[in-house]
Amino acid sequence: MQTSFKPYLQLHFIIFIWGFTAVLGALIQLDFLSLTWYRMGLSSAFLFLYILFNDNERKLLFDFDIKQQFRYIFGGIIIALHWVAFFYAIKVSNVSITLITMSSGAFFTSLLEPYFFKRKVLKHEIVLGLLILIAFYILIKIEKIQLLGVYVALIAAFLSGLFSVLNGIYVQNESGVKLSFYQLFYGFIFLTLILFIFENEQPVPLPSTTDWLYLLILSSICTAYTFTQSVILMKYISPYTVMISINLEPVYGIILALLVLGDNEKMHPGFYLGAFLILLIILLNAYFKDKLKE
Repeated sequence: MQTSFKPYLQLHFIIFIWGFTAVLGALIQLDFLSLTWYRMGLSSAFLFLYILFNDNERKLLFDFDIKQQFRYIFGGIIIALHWVAFFYAIKVSNVSITLITMSSGAFFTSLLEPYFFKRKVLKHEIVLGLLILIAFYILIKIEKIQLLGVYVALIAAFLSGLFSVLNGIYVQNESGVKLSFYQLFYGFIFLTLILFIFENEQPVPLPSTTDWLYLLILSSICTAYTFTQSVILMKYISPYTVMISINLEPVYGIILALLVLGDNEKMHPGFYLGAFLILLIILLNAYFKDKLKE
């Protein structure tokens, strides 16, 4: 395990970029479905280019079987639906509400893990899960939040947890880059079919010049780049450190939203207190998980 401080700085830079993803979603004027379609299409194209210039990944790209393809398709549909719900929640509420609600994904993962990994449900996970529900209730009461955004963000968080658990199984014997490329590609195909069926065969709207710029940043830096770099960093940083650090994404995202979007993101002080309590509970869950491994 490398002891240099550089990988930790790189990790937080990646998490900072992930926090900017929600801000870009708010800035882009496309509807949530078209936005996700462009993101998945461009991201899979960028990852394909990365694979072409990487000898090891290029050799693995076409080394698959039918069973793997079904895994890729299923994962692609899940991540596509996750991003659709994520961007829809931003459009109907705001970045701050969406990000803090999305932080509940860690608890959905805790509930799903016992089923997929054949282990018992831990008591502390149930207790902390109830605490986070209470914190959300207080948050909604204090801020009088538009509930549709919260409900949709919870769906996005659940799908994120499901995607993480499934990929935790799939990636054991596969290349992470290859897995991600195929999932992004199949998610793009899935959304293409959805748009064709439900948009009455109308073409997907063309982004404005500004939206094209944001989309290129979103798909290249915020998706393709951060994924490949996060995989590399796992060689130098423990999974526990990565898990703890990722919980800072809502913090970075909310700060960026305040700086970039201004008044649209200003919330009642009670919101930030509730957000802090939710993040604290998530950190406690990570702490207990780490202790149980000792």
